[in-house]
Amino acid sequence: MNDAVLENRRPLGERAGQRQVATASAANWTRFKKTVAVGIKSIYSHGLRSLLTVLGIVIGVAAVIAMLAVSEGASFEAQEQFRALGSNNIIVKSVKPPEAEASGVTGFRQPAVVYGLTYQDIETIRLTIPGVTNVIPSRIIKKTVRHLGKTVNTDVVGTTVDYPISRNYNLRQGRFFTEDEVTDQKNVVVLSDEVANALFPVTDPVGDSIRIDGNYYNIIGIMESEAYSNLGQNQAGSSNAAPSRIFIPLSAARHRFGETIMRQTSGGMESETVELHEAIIQTQSQDSVEDVGRIIEQILQRRHAKIDYAIDVPMALIRQAEESALRDQIVAGAIAGISLLVGGIGIMNIMLASVTERTREIGIRRALGAKKKDIIMQFLIEAVILSGVGGLIGVVLGITIPIIISIFWDMTTIVTLGAPLLAFSISALIGVAFGIYPSMRAADMDPVEALRHE
Repeated sequence: MNDAVLENRRPLGERAGQRQVATASAANWTRFKKTVAVGIKSIYSHGLRSLLTVLGIVIGVAAVIAMLAVSEGASFEAQEQFRALGSNNIIVKSVKPPEAEASGVTGFRQPAVVYGLTYQDIETIRLTIPGVTNVIPSRIIKKTVRHLGKTVNTDVVGTTVDYPISRNYNLRQGRFFTEDEVTDQKNVVVLSDEVANALFPVTDPVGDSIRIDGNYYNIIGIMESEAYSNLGQNQAGSSNAAPSRIFIPLSAARHRFGETIMRQTSGGMESETVELHEAIIQTQSQDSVEDVGRIIEQILQRRHAKIDYAIDVPMALIRQAEESALRDQIVAGAIAGISLLVGGIGIMNIMLASVTERTREIGIRRALGAKKKDIIMQFLIEAVILSGVGGLIGVVLGITIPIIISIFWDMTTIVTLGAPLLAFSISALIGVAFGIYPSMRAADMDPVEALRHE
């Protein structure tokens, strides 16, 4: 049985009701299109005024997107620096106590200042905390490195075989030292890219040697160029901010350089004894890293009479950076949102002026049968068109500004999908919110009084 037969068998009242609904829907759609056309014509007829009105929305939307992009980029860079230290890592550093700094112990016969991490500290942490999977100690000493007639002042890092993996460092050439070379106190060295380029500008350094004090070290590898984090750059024993460094086995550093460092000062010689400058403690998972960090702090508090250490937990720092970024984004969004609010007030102001100018037009429409809802819809559509067009232009401008900032100022900017959607949605809502009052005011006009208006 075909559809035509089925349609004829349906009740007459049901078919008539459906036709009425369809006719009403078509009429409403036609009325809506005419209302939109009238609104566009009204906006176009006052081009300059409409442009100035839209400008407030454009600036507000663009400011929201651009400020969120800059804030997101800054947050991303900060979090990447902390992630480079390892989200499963805990970094413990030796810090010279303030009282030792203030005492100014100098002179040839003065005793050495003793502070910082010890090998026993590291062994205790390794053996007593279940969540610890590995401990990578290191000792950092400033030395002058020589090759032929060239010299470089750099950090000599005495460490173990797992150091590059723990710090996410990569080798450009060659290899890192092995367990056997650490056990046998071998004079082998891995150069940073900066030191390699300074001492060997033309020749290949791998297989050659350098001299530190009176000992020669065979070069076995070259590290990739690394942008070191500024984390902890003001703490003694930390060289994260150093532009260059070289790596030797920890056993060789301990045997060749000892544990007491002598420095020439204006008042004579200054000496300090530090067994270890830094230790990287690796944990089983990110979930346990902060708990392990608290246990390490408790152990060091019991073992050290003075606070001569610092504990950095990159995972906790990442969380702090995320929270800080969220606060910055809220502040940036609120500041930029003020521009949108000003734009919305501008729309309301222009719509109120438009209502006053078109009083007679409103009276004629009401006299010809237009209902209040038709007048409301007309002016509300005009407000939404103004804010919508301004929002679209603002989105394009807001996406373009971060690109320009990244190109010309070399800053990281990230435009997330949510920023344009949020900014445009707010601009559309502002059009509705600030268009309601002028629309209601136009609809409440007395048709007779409106027709008398000159």
